[in-house]
Amino acid sequence: MENKDHILIVDDDREIRELLATYLEKNGMHATAVAGGRQMRAVLEEGPVDLIVLDLMLLGEDGLLLCRELRAGKWRSVPVLMLTALNEETERIVGLEMGADDYLTKPFAVRELLARIRAVLRRARMLPPNMEQAEVVQMLSFGDWQLDTMARHLIDSKGTMVALSGAEYRLLRAFLDHPQRVLTRDQLLNLTQGRDSDQFDRSIDLLVSRLRQRLLDDAREPRYIKTLRSEGYIFASPVEVREIDK
Repeated sequence: MENKDHILIVDDDREIRELLATYLEKNGMHATAVAGGRQMRAVLEEGPVDLIVLDLMLLGEDGLLLCRELRAGKWRSVPVLMLTALNEETERIVGLEMGADDYLTKPFAVRELLARIRAVLRRARMLPPNMEQAEVVQMLSFGDWQLDTMARHLIDSKGTMVALSGAEYRLLRAFLDHPQRVLTRDQLLNLTQGRDSDQFDRSIDLLVSRLRQRLLDDAREPRYIKTLRSEGYIFASPVEVREIDK
């Protein structure tokens, strides 16, 4: 018997969660729909879940808090697709920083949700399930910095650690894995979130700005992340990879 992807829907709107569950079931997935954080935890305790569709504006515990909890605990490797009624880019960025793998703004077409779910699942299965489970940990060195792929933080030339959000880490890894190569916004979104951009999506630009601040990189004369007008971005510094056996 073929194993179906198990999608957990967390939304306090009964009509929405029932509609999504029915649609996903018709398209070959196993869907479980719950109203809030307590029920979400109960389902996760019962057995494996392949992806969580999580509404941002839940009553009680909101989606951002639940996403942060997921990323800090034993379910941190489960992909999260966040639903939001808010159309502000800053809200999208906050969701991505909390660890969401993608987001979709309400109202949305259920066909687009299905396509996003499949893209996130493909992306998740292309990568090692957890950095901490890998046999070899990499230390990536560039300019005045090192990136510890186990702890997921930066280390400057003085040995000071600089914490990164989940979104900042994924973006920096995309650059370090493809140094001195032009990456379009679509490519960066696909590498970091497993999806393509839409016409008005500037979330990558905001994340690049935040990452430049972490790297103390002057946007007017950048040393690391350079902007190529009408093309995208390029990570200009050479990258040295050193493997550390654990």
